[in-house]
Amino acid sequence: MLSIFVQRGTMLERVALEPGDELTETPVWIDLVNPTVQEDKQVEHILGIAVPTREEMQEIEVSSRLYLENGARYMTATLMCQSDTATPKTTAVTFILSNHTLCTVRYDAPRPFAIVENKLGRFCGPKVTGDVVLMDLLDAVVDRSADILERIAAEVDGVSHMIFEPEEGDAPPSYKDVLKTLGRKGDLTSKVRESQVSVGRLLSFLANEAEAMKWQKDSKLQLTSMQRDVISLSDHATYLNGKIQFLLDALLGIVSLQQNDIIKIFSIAAVIFMPPTLVASIYGMNFKHMPELDFDFGYPMAIVIMIAAAIGPILFFKWKKWL
Repeated sequence: MLSIFVQRGTMLERVALEPGDELTETPVWIDLVNPTVQEDKQVEHILGIAVPTREEMQEIEVSSRLYLENGARYMTATLMCQSDTATPKTTAVTFILSNHTLCTVRYDAPRPFAIVENKLGRFCGPKVTGDVVLMDLLDAVVDRSADILERIAAEVDGVSHMIFEPEEGDAPPSYKDVLKTLGRKGDLTSKVRESQVSVGRLLSFLANEAEAMKWQKDSKLQLTSMQRDVISLSDHATYLNGKIQFLLDALLGIVSLQQNDIIKIFSIAAVIFMPPTLVASIYGMNFKHMPELDFDFGYPMAIVIMIAAAIGPILFFKWKKWL
């Protein structure tokens, strides 16, 4: 899908462009979503640039993601997608700045794009350019990542209280469910950190190109502020990863302790019943000459010996504080 945005008064308006039509106004932002070959050629004709393919966008080398070509600046970043669902994922998005016109190429729908489109569709500055739209998009990406990390932190704290400080009267947590929850939060945190590292590289590239693009001082300050935010978010994501790993280790330790307690009970039970079994085995032997068989109180005596043999280990374990 090809979306072309031009400035109309104090807002950005989307204009329709049919195949073969000529664009009569200077576009501020061209957004390509799952573009066809025909749409790629239209944008290449309008801006005089080459639109990267999906395979080129997915390359991980920095030189393949951040570069200059024919006066245009190509910047590919990894952004979060579907973070509010059970299957969050990342997607590669390419930002192309050419003569202060922004072109974005994407194959998914990260939330910041809808946010910025709605914002600029209501109001924008008197002379908005692609540079301004790019900064708004990156700012929305950083804000969105911060919101995701805040939500993860709150949910991880809830899991921590569930493990270490359960409410009185509450049923014990299902360790299987807790492990799944921690695993999902760890995966989401890793994806956010991957996105922030990618965005941080893009911002560093922009900072180096700011002078050549003749950006105003306010834009440079905003760029510096976003770089600081990205660094702090990456550090926070690292902290959350460490906390999630600690909770996983602690939960596995609790499960191991509970299993040890169960094994301990079985072991003690086996030891308790071992002496009575030995006594019963002796008196169950079919020997002709066994003196106790002729006693009138032989059977009661054997029962008493077995009970004493069972009580003895219990008293010994309590004295050792093993019970």
